Amino acid sequence: MNNFKYKNPTKILFGKGQMENLAEEIPEKAKVLLLYGGGSIKKNGIYDQVKRATQEFDVIEFGGIPANPEYEILLRALEVIRTEKITFMLAVGGGSVLDGAKFLSAAALYHGDTPWDLLTQKTPTTKGLPFGTVLTLPATGSEMNSGAVITREETKEKLAMGGPGLFPVFSVLDPQVIVSLPQRQLANGIADAFNHVLEQYITYPVGASLQDRMAESVLQTLIEVAPAIMKDPTNYTAASNFMWSCTMALNGILPVGVPTDWAVHAIGHELTALYGIDHARTLAVIAPSHYRYNLASKKEKLAQYAERVWNITDGTLEERAKLGIEHTEQFFHELGIKTKLSEYTKEFQGTAQVLSKRFTDRGWLGLGEHRSLSPSDVGKIVEMAY
Repeated sequence: MNNFKYKNPTKILFGKGQMENLAEEIPEKAKVLLLYGGGSIKKNGIYDQVKRATQEFDVIEFGGIPANPEYEILLRALEVIRTEKITFMLAVGGGSVLDGAKFLSAAALYHGDTPWDLLTQKTPTTKGLPFGTVLTLPATGSEMNSGAVITREETKEKLAMGGPGLFPVFSVLDPQVIVSLPQRQLANGIADAFNHVLEQYITYPVGASLQDRMAESVLQTLIEVAPAIMKDPTNYTAASNFMWSCTMALNGILPVGVPTDWAVHAIGHELTALYGIDHARTLAVIAPSHYRYNLASKKEKLAQYAERVWNITDGTLEERAKLGIEHTEQFFHELGIKTKLSEYTKEFQGTAQVLSKRFTDRGWLGLGEHRSLSPSDVGKIVEMAY
């Protein structure tokens, strides 16, 4: 295993009724910017709960953060922060709203001329404007990590940022929030978390037995609870395990001391930027092709995954590895998620060349755990996903 450091300062308030403790976590006399998305929180009662919990504070609202947090919209929120002298933010929503808060956290203390440089220059943020979160959609793990992904519609880009200064101060996780979510979002959440684990697990063996077992347990839990969640989101036990699995999938515990991949995410983000496809569904499109294309370098972990997660014990190492990929793709299908790019856009032809050029232009010349995937490899993987 590699040498490692792990630090996660986010306080988690998990379970029914935790919204009642929200006010105790916000700094006294804070001037709060309440961030949320398209307004669904006003239909499901979460908005009213938050307003009651924050009634003793000076709160200014900023809604309308879209499913892929848009740079130009976030700049308007940044102007509110500066004009109103905001001292604390409360992000209420799914990963997009939370990611938007992280960008604003960094941008509020940024002294450069163009906040987009925070993403293009990939400089880690060490100090940001403090914020807390109320999670309404389990999926991204953004409630307990310091990473964010922001979209810029003007340039059709979707880039990542992060740093130790961007952890939420606290996050409220009440599993009951999933009751009001549509089937599509539930499926997306399961697939998103599942792919997060795969990116940290299907690499190559390094003797990290405990890390492997923890990753496998999250995958097994998601597989186990998926049918129950899709059938009856009021099942509190299933909802709790679903929500906690999503958090554990990307809070920095699983990758401790082990190699990670993230090529699937890098490619998937481009598909969202180009075609507006749901993030989780771009991962489901790219992941099977990525693992098939890289079978030679990943077959040991793929075979282990097939055996431990899908109970596949027959066949050669390579045969088990291939069956592991097939079962993964079938799992996405069972969630109602299509796994071919041509099933999402009629404009799929030429996408491989566009992405290959983008990665070349940005200097992204080595993706994956071995940093060996070239822009040409990216193009071939995308073509396999047509």
